[in-house]
Amino acid sequence: MSKVKKDIKLFNKWSFENIEVKDWTLENYINLRPVIIPHTAGRHEHKRFWKTTKISVIERFVNRLLAPGFIGSKIKGHKSSYSSGKKSKLLRNLENAFTLLELNTGKNPIQVLIDAICNTAPREETTRIAMGGISYASAVDVSPQRRVDLAIKYLVQAIGSSSHSSERPFAANVSRELALASQDSIESKAIKRKDEVERIAVSAR
Repeated sequence: MSKVKKDIKLFNKWSFENIEVKDWTLENYINLRPVIIPHTAGRHEHKRFWKTTKISVIERFVNRLLAPGFIGSKIKGHKSSYSSGKKSKLLRNLENAFTLLELNTGKNPIQVLIDAICNTAPREETTRIAMGGISYASAVDVSPQRRVDLAIKYLVQAIGSSSHSSERPFAANVSRELALASQDSIESKAIKRKDEVERIAVSAR
């Protein structure tokens, strides 16, 4: 069985072996289960926490890109976000993006995605507290599962923002943002968003 899993590669190209999560607090919340095509037809949808324990983090990233209105406006030639075949088209673009990542960075694109998620996961944020008719913002620590959720959200928002008026292909925008975020570069919009959230939290302590 283990031998079969070792033979499983993403899109039959990239291996899941030797992929490391450099932030140990997120290890249990980043699912690196080997998959060929990251598509499980929403089996986890009505199960609490199954998105963490049962679904590959790559599929979670893809599903976030499938937010209503995102695909229709960001991929040229795809007019409606509710038309059939949208996930198949996105998976093809993701494969192209990963190919570009491998060519530009010389690294396994799965490792680049994991590094990007670790770098964009905020450790602290603010919450609104109401007491006696008065509400104020207070800094709170972020749970590991929410950190992963927010990291994926920031990456997708950054990709969407970069793709909105860019002449670059969608796959190139995905590749560029993931590469910058994996390097913890200030040029990454996702990294900027994370830094902003943490800066606001520091001022609300």
